[in-house]
Amino acid sequence: MTQPNAILLLADGTYFQGKAIGTIGTTTGEMCFNTGMTGYQEIYTDPSYFGQIVVNTVAHVGNYGTIDSDNESSSAKIAGLVTHEFAYNYSRKTARESLQAFLERQQVVGITGIDTRRLVKHLRTHGAMNGIISSEIFDIEMLKKRLSEAPNMNGLELASKVSTQKPYFVGNPQATFRVAVLDLGIKQNILRHITQRDCYCQVFPAKTSFEEMQQFAPHGYLISNGPGDPASMHYAIATVKKILQHDIPLFGICLGQQILALAVGLSTYKLHYGHRGLNHPVKNLITGRCEITSQNHGFGVSEKDLQAHPEVIATHINLNDNTIEGIRLKNKKAFSVQYHPEASPGPHDSHYLFDEFIQMLVPQ
Repeated sequence: MTQPNAILLLADGTYFQGKAIGTIGTTTGEMCFNTGMTGYQEIYTDPSYFGQIVVNTVAHVGNYGTIDSDNESSSAKIAGLVTHEFAYNYSRKTARESLQAFLERQQVVGITGIDTRRLVKHLRTHGAMNGIISSEIFDIEMLKKRLSEAPNMNGLELASKVSTQKPYFVGNPQATFRVAVLDLGIKQNILRHITQRDCYCQVFPAKTSFEEMQQFAPHGYLISNGPGDPASMHYAIATVKKILQHDIPLFGICLGQQILALAVGLSTYKLHYGHRGLNHPVKNLITGRCEITSQNHGFGVSEKDLQAHPEVIATHINLNDNTIEGIRLKNKKAFSVQYHPEASPGPHDSHYLFDEFIQMLVPQ
């Protein structure tokens, strides 16, 4: 088939020429890469990727099509897509449609046929930066102007843009425990894990006050994953501070960890190029055991601040770069991890964390 041309331009002036995939158009976002060998649909529908152009490092993308049950939210959330080779045909008999049809329906602009190994090496060396993909504009100077208008991820508040607009319930109303979920961009598989453990959840918009969530009379709180700079989310930090003041059990995942850290006085920082993939090794410092984890984050918790804080301990570290992957408060029923224990996609090594959260809900 004849594919339209497309171009990818990075903020530092580097550009790549390829062929268009998805819908024809122009898009900007922060460049990031995911090293997972599978699970592309879950990645594209993960709200944590909002505002980002995803580079898949696996050579072939689209081979097994798409199916509704693989969605992690109601729609694709990525700003754009970059692949090396793109499969227009698929082999999975139960698939609903091809990835190309999915991307067109979801209005995602993408490019394929470029040297993604070269691109990823460039991003690893020079760090995260904005990029622009276009299959309708090919003038480099015009693209540079459009790209210069794109916002920087530092200081960018995005969680409220992907959060639910009104509260909703998930699970069995007769369940033993009630969990209030602060939706900063939650993945559906997190909710599945919680409800499968005898919990009834009410999911609240990102800017919901503690007082409003307390009307649900929850046994515990879950602070979800999501996109953007955590330091810009003063509303969520204030809410978590109140949860801690009332000593109600709290579990934070990914962005939820960063919000918890900020609420107790730790700082966060932008990682050079982030952690995104399915095979990141993490060590549990409490048990001494290691686990392979699914990750998707561009910010981290300050190791220096953590070492100086008397009431917070590190529970997990990344074995690739020793960054903080989990924290726990000594004097509160609160803990968090930087990675994704629900996986989807990814290994199941970290499912035990949901069990630890449920155990915290049991009256002592």
